[in-house]
Amino acid sequence: MKQDTELDYLTIHEVVKQARLNLSQFAWDYLMGAASTETTLKRNRMAFDSVALRPRVLRDVNDIDCTSELYGRKLRLPLFMAPIGSLESFTEEGGIGAAKAAGEFGCGHMLSSVCNPGLEDVAAAADNLRIYQLYVRGDRNWVDGYVRRAIDNGYSAFAITVDSARYSRRERDIAKRFVKKWRRKVEDSMAYQAAIDWDLIKYIKDNHDIPLILKGIATAEDAAIAVENGIEGVYVSNHGGRQLDQGRGTLDVLPEVVKEVDGKAKVFIDGGIMRGTDIVKAIVMGADAVGIGKLQGLGLAAAGYEGLVRILEILEMEVEECLGLMGATSYADVDPAQLFPGAPLVNEPHALSAFPLLNLEDEGY
Repeated sequence: MKQDTELDYLTIHEVVKQARLNLSQFAWDYLMGAASTETTLKRNRMAFDSVALRPRVLRDVNDIDCTSELYGRKLRLPLFMAPIGSLESFTEEGGIGAAKAAGEFGCGHMLSSVCNPGLEDVAAAADNLRIYQLYVRGDRNWVDGYVRRAIDNGYSAFAITVDSARYSRRERDIAKRFVKKWRRKVEDSMAYQAAIDWDLIKYIKDNHDIPLILKGIATAEDAAIAVENGIEGVYVSNHGGRQLDQGRGTLDVLPEVVKEVDGKAKVFIDGGIMRGTDIVKAIVMGADAVGIGKLQGLGLAAAGYEGLVRILEILEMEVEECLGLMGATSYADVDPAQLFPGAPLVNEPHALSAFPLLNLEDEGY
């Protein structure tokens, strides 16, 4: 029987609870964990919690537009599924589940090259805005093959992850002796990822006609080099805190990147996005679209693609509520001055601190 996700899940934290029940400890820690002390992950959440909202009142907000446009496609929210490896750990459909949710709801999907099934099967699963993300595991001819396949299968843009020159120490996994299956297969080819430089980026730009996104930009300096090289998409990300420990939260990084890009490229962001208010904050601060990672895995783990669609529906309600109570009918109506520094109320932020009704003392969270 098809699950009635609208009735079963009225809040996102209810989806989280179901996902936790469904996942093994290995899969849960893979989804929710980060590198070493997990400080970067915590700072992702802290950055969003450190922005307070200044509402305006006595404005007609009957008609609110939460939509946006990206690469010629109208999106119901300025949102895409961030690339996650091994989505098949959370749902049997793997990347197909995320694509189906994006297509049904009406948002984008960035498929990871270490997510099954391959890019052709995922492209055939849904009519959605799709972007392909690549970890480099071979030479330039190998990269060429993936770019051509993405173009042939209707992907609107191509992304290279640039913050993974070394594989981080994810101590939740290490302590349990857990190694993802795909990682066992690529240990010998990690040198290609470590060797990525601006020459490879220039080569892709010179030889392929598809918008190119660099995922993992964390400074204005690298954003400047990206736009100098004609990059169409600058993706502010710290891999959900899963690569460099002791890094900054992505929302803290966003203003300097937006300033440096100065409209010359699309700006994307992920890292700690859990609420509709987070989406509004990121867009008002200059992002063109936000990516959800952990929420994506949680929705799929709770109830397959329908669970993810339900999360997207709740996020849309939260965005509409936020805009209306800010006195705005669109993101453009929100004056940046309506975002104000605010002291976060969570002493120890964590991946799920946006959901205070979860009993985080429960075993396994």
